[in-house]
Amino acid sequence: MDINDKSQIKNYQASENRYQQMRYNRSGNSGVLLPAISLGLWHNFGFVDSIQNGRDILRCAFDLGITHFDLANNYGPPYGSAEENFGTIFNKDFKPYRDELFIASKAGYDMWPGPYGNWGSRKYLTASIDQSLKRMNLEYVDIFYHHRPDPNTPLEETMVALSDIVRQGKALYVGISNYQPEETKIAARLLKELKVPFILHQARYSMFDRWVENGLLETLKKSGTGCIAFSPLAQGMLTDKYLKGIPENSRAAKDLTHLNIETVKSNIEKVQLLAAIAQERGQKLSQMAIAWILRQPQVASVLIGASSTKQLKENVEALNNLNFSEATLKLIDEIVLN
Repeated sequence: MDINDKSQIKNYQASENRYQQMRYNRSGNSGVLLPAISLGLWHNFGFVDSIQNGRDILRCAFDLGITHFDLANNYGPPYGSAEENFGTIFNKDFKPYRDELFIASKAGYDMWPGPYGNWGSRKYLTASIDQSLKRMNLEYVDIFYHHRPDPNTPLEETMVALSDIVRQGKALYVGISNYQPEETKIAARLLKELKVPFILHQARYSMFDRWVENGLLETLKKSGTGCIAFSPLAQGMLTDKYLKGIPENSRAAKDLTHLNIETVKSNIEKVQLLAAIAQERGQKLSQMAIAWILRQPQVASVLIGASSTKQLKENVEALNNLNFSEATLKLIDEIVLN
């Protein structure tokens, strides 16, 4: 279906009930409330994907009260295409709702050839935000992240660049991603001195990947910064997908960098035990995995991907049961950590 064929698509009108079911959490000590579940556009929104499917997912998300859409300069594939597709959809559907949306972009990974298309220099970050705004048809993003620490660029240079992007009106808030606790502490101090609203650290976090518990969450608490967790389902391992083996077209079967057959096989017994706990709670494993992260007070939101509206709705249902007994948390730890 052609997104530009006006005869096939009715004008989008958001659900009048969109804010009734979603839970919103404050991001650190800031004035920003984020939906407990946010939508990431890392996968399923590039030129290789159906733009109409992406449009359906975005519409469904907003109707469910998801106001936060998370992008980055190199999301696709190819690089930039997720932002460009989002910009097309934004123009068609979401322009009237711009002030109800919290839109993110990032820069820090490989984006274009040559010495200025990667890492954390002022040159790269400034060029990247300008390119992202153009692709997305936006005047500003709500938050702009440095996507990963740069070992060769002074942290001061990177933080001053983020500060200037805010002062130029290209972003309202700044964030960082994948920074270790000590790097986060220094970044927070620099941004505080610059009087820039630093409100989010985007970090990988799941039952199987708990590095944020080794000092980062405490560092964020002290600096008054929120956390938004990505890869909450461990690249799909914490779902029902692999309970009976490895499906032919699954991510693990394709032996991709972030999840491979060996990783699934070595964890399958743990996944099956966790799925049994979820079933006792009246949830799918994916729903319990999301709820488990949201129990952390410093976590403002969990960032999920979705390949369909059905999958999106299913994951949002995690909010129907967020409570864990101490016995259940202890049992989860015994399964995962042993």
